[in-house]
Amino acid sequence: MSGPPPSMTRTGDDAQIVAQSLEQPELFALLYDRYAPDIHRYAARRLGDSAADDIAADTFLVAFRIRSRYDLTRPNARPWLYGIAGNLIGRQRRTEVRALKALARTGHDPVAVSWGESWVEDTDSRISAQGPLAGALAALSAGDRHVLLLVAWAELTYQEVAEALDIPVGTVRSRLNRARRKVRTALGADPAFVSDATEVA
Repeated sequence: MSGPPPSMTRTGDDAQIVAQSLEQPELFALLYDRYAPDIHRYAARRLGDSAADDIAADTFLVAFRIRSRYDLTRPNARPWLYGIAGNLIGRQRRTEVRALKALARTGHDPVAVSWGESWVEDTDSRISAQGPLAGALAALSAGDRHVLLLVAWAELTYQEVAEALDIPVGTVRSRLNRARRKVRTALGADPAFVSDATEVA
């Protein structure tokens, strides 16, 4: 079996892949190859490794089933996939909050193990898996926490978060500002947390 045409292997043509997968379902695997590691990593940070496998697999299963409803004016499917993953994670909100509260209380939790040392060294180092931060995250509303973590961990732009959650950009900004303010307050205005960096367009 021959591989996909060269034009289908470039990034930025996700809408074309989705559209063509309606006639050639096997092409949808290109999106899996392109984005599954990121979705898995994000789910692991939110719920731990044990749940991440299921979340990642289910994200692409749902995406495949509803691909005919994909907005083909959006060339990048990454926000769409994070939105689906977020909905699946939302169904396990109690698990996430319970894990964050346990981490806040004890300083140790299986989710913290999945966050691990590897990302303490990368760009997320300002958001380390420490008890006070976990407690602050647990105290956020699900919507505020989701926006904050999509920006901080998935590194989505405000526009991409808006697309992922199907909400206006203004709502993204207000939720993010509220979440940052609450977390800073909970941490005693610790400047080591996320700074109000300029939005990436």
